[in-house]
Amino acid sequence: MSGRRQEILQTAMDLADERGLAAVSMRAVADRVGVTPMALYPHVGSKAALLDGMVGTALATLLEDAEWRAAAAGDWRVRLRAFARVARRHSAEHPWVVGLLFSRPAVTPDAVAFVDQLYGALLDAGVPPSQVPRMERLFSTFVLGFVASENGGRFAPGTLDPRDRRGRLPEGALPRHTALAGWLDLPLDLDEEFEADLADLERLVEAAAG
Repeated sequence: MSGRRQEILQTAMDLADERGLAAVSMRAVADRVGVTPMALYPHVGSKAALLDGMVGTALATLLEDAEWRAAAAGDWRVRLRAFARVARRHSAEHPWVVGLLFSRPAVTPDAVAFVDQLYGALLDAGVPPSQVPRMERLFSTFVLGFVASENGGRFAPGTLDPRDRRGRLPEGALPRHTALAGWLDLPLDLDEEFEADLADLERLVEAAAG
């Protein structure tokens, strides 16, 4: 990747960190770099290509993470868990990344290299080649969905705890909630839940391999 292209992509990512993905435009990036918008096109081609490049750069950063590098020589379970943990941590630091990953395909060399690593872990697990793309989509969608829910506030308790919310409805209106009250009212440990979900996904991978 040319130095100018990398500068442009990094500037776009810095803008997204500071002001959100909606603030990223060719004009805004050009202003930050100190050139005219037309000067960006030889390096990134279009706004869509700029966003694709941001996806690739974000995913390449995951492959450079120390936790992934330490896990790269491990078995498939170690690698999948490292991918998930690293993606969760980086997405918490850069919340805009999840929305971009949900909306853009992996088409740049960096992005494809990342997906190739996931394919390798699934193949090493014994998943039949015909099922590897599906399992990769399942795994990636879980991780991104969990992170989006966590960062976006979906897992937050809100202004009322579960007991208060149930108490505002007529008696018996939520029989399943009442039956689950002992678990719904427990403090939510998202780290523990994330690890438990990964263990469930490992079992799904093993079932696909079997």
